[in-house]
Amino acid sequence: MAKSTASAGAAQSGSHAAGEATGQRPRVALVTGANRGIGFEIARQLARRGLRVLLGSRTLTKGRAASRLLAEEGLAAEPVRLDVTDPAQIKSLARELRAAGGLDVLINNAGVLLDPRGGRFLDVRLATCERTLATNLYGPLLLLQAMLPLMIERGYGRVVNMSSELGQLEEMGSGTPAYRISKTALNALTRIVASDTRGTGVLVNSMCPGWVRTEMGGPEAPRTVAQGADTAVWLATLPGDGPSGGFFRDRKRIAW
Repeated sequence: MAKSTASAGAAQSGSHAAGEATGQRPRVALVTGANRGIGFEIARQLARRGLRVLLGSRTLTKGRAASRLLAEEGLAAEPVRLDVTDPAQIKSLARELRAAGGLDVLINNAGVLLDPRGGRFLDVRLATCERTLATNLYGPLLLLQAMLPLMIERGYGRVVNMSSELGQLEEMGSGTPAYRISKTALNALTRIVASDTRGTGVLVNSMCPGWVRTEMGGPEAPRTVAQGADTAVWLATLPGDGPSGGFFRDRKRIAW
């Protein structure tokens, strides 16, 4: 993995001391798939709150371009090369973060929707399921395994898994089967990890952003990226007595 800029921000942390701070340094947040769409907006909103934001992107070129856009708004976000399907990159980044002081917030935002629009279960290809699960489920699983120890050691952590109402068992229907399965499984992972981290100071939740106008959602979607990002930012900055193991949309708990 190319050397990320994760450790470079230690010298810049003083400028954010008034933000979401631990008393010695600002909270550090990693947002995956943050070079565009909802992830980019989450990074923007967290930076506005004074967190030190690591802007995860599969390529540093795209990450740096996104970081420059935020810099034009007076906001700092450090680009980090991170392909969530690459276990070696995840482990390398975890080592860098440990050396730089740890991690406080993980937003598992990176995701793919590879099903043909309106695709049926009988027609879904195994390769589509495998590629979808690699990003939408195994990526968050590997990141949690690598990053949770950093949070538990500090007695503080906030994890937000970007899910979808398409993964709700309560409302499960047909269409986009690989994507639906991946989000249902991500919700199960949320419940498992929330249970395993109870009492550690780490809060783990899933959220649905709704149908948002992004490259994935398309131009006809009714919600803005700011609306889609709001619940993620809320969950990322919960107080110590906040919920864990829940599924939320518009800051309200919804059915699994």
